Amino acid sequence: MTICTEAFIGLAREESKNLGMPDLPLAIIKHPIGGESLTVIHQRAEDALPQVIRGLTSDPAARPASVASGAASAVSPRFTFADEDEALETFHARRFTDGLPFVLPIAERVQAMIAGSGRRAGEVIAVVPPRWAEATVENIAINAVMAGCRPPYMPVLIAALQAAADPAFGLYSVQATTHPCAVLMLVSGPIVQELGLNFRHGAFGPGFRANASIGRAMRLVLMNVGGGIPGEGDQATHGSPAKFSYCVAENEAATPWEPFRVTRGFGRGDSTVTVFSGEGPHNINDHVCTSAETTLTVVADTMTTIGHNNAGSVVRGDVLVAFGPEHAHTIASGDMSRGDVQKFLYERARNKVGLLKLRAMYKAENWPDWVDQNDDEALCPIVGKPEDIHIVVTGGPGKHSAFIPTFGTSKSVTRKIV
Repeated sequence: MTICTEAFIGLAREESKNLGMPDLPLAIIKHPIGGESLTVIHQRAEDALPQVIRGLTSDPAARPASVASGAASAVSPRFTFADEDEALETFHARRFTDGLPFVLPIAERVQAMIAGSGRRAGEVIAVVPPRWAEATVENIAINAVMAGCRPPYMPVLIAALQAAADPAFGLYSVQATTHPCAVLMLVSGPIVQELGLNFRHGAFGPGFRANASIGRAMRLVLMNVGGGIPGEGDQATHGSPAKFSYCVAENEAATPWEPFRVTRGFGRGDSTVTVFSGEGPHNINDHVCTSAETTLTVVADTMTTIGHNNAGSVVRGDVLVAFGPEHAHTIASGDMSRGDVQKFLYERARNKVGLLKLRAMYKAENWPDWVDQNDDEALCPIVGKPEDIHIVVTGGPGKHSAFIPTFGTSKSVTRKIV
């Protein structure tokens, strides 16, 4: 059976259905649990116990005998409409969209998108939670059409979905959490220029079809295939504008270090996409510093915000720092390699143990073993090792960079685009 608070009954029912147990008993307790005293939590456990006993001792014949195996059907439904207006309104009413206008996925457009992938329509690319449905080339193509993609964008989207489906990324949690994280796609390599992905002014923003439509297509697949619909499979408290579209490209020409894909073990001639469970980018504004050390100190200070998940999930997650080209060259002018920058930020982006102890979700078991949890003045890093601070250069002129915290318990994953 499942134990949940009253605020998550909808998610519990939906997930039980997705796992082939629509009649799975629920023990429902009062919301919230987070932030409540141990006395309150113990009382709620006592209150839940009769429900648990009743659920576990009821007639098993009234419930499915086992969890259904395999993913949900990947068959894409076909619709017929009198006119375009009826089609648009029906899609919105059925929550097949992100709320924005979209391109109708008529058969000819979908077939062209499938052809752009170079794959068979029925090939399964990933199984997408929380619905645990198969993302086939065909239903990915349908969502890509809706998002406004061009057929050559399909290989990027397919590689990104393969990366997001990697267990290390933890897509189920990223989809269902109350946290506002979104699937951030970072593209590196020759394909950036080939597809016209923006990597200069407004790199995280609007105005460029490739970035906007690829990012949007990812979100539509997560909703329409995976069931990550707000209030249902997606329980984000606030969500984020990044959940509409979140696709950024490396500004390789302005990068003073090796390209991002090379740091992930790929060749310079390869093209890759990396997925992060990213919050929206937090601006780092520094128009004053002129040395590597002072600039990086500002970056480190920005990274130590107590409220982001990485501060409490130290040994498990990673983060992304997106340097603007001007900050990157100021730092590189101090003869600092990428590894030097990672080490500096790892050592400086830390919080006092005494401060972390005041926050209920910051558990000492998440801290590195060498952190003395009994010393309130001891400093705890926000990631487990320097290499968990990923660095990319993107954007145009200006003294700005960005820090992207993550869900905290997921790891970024990179796939080659083929």
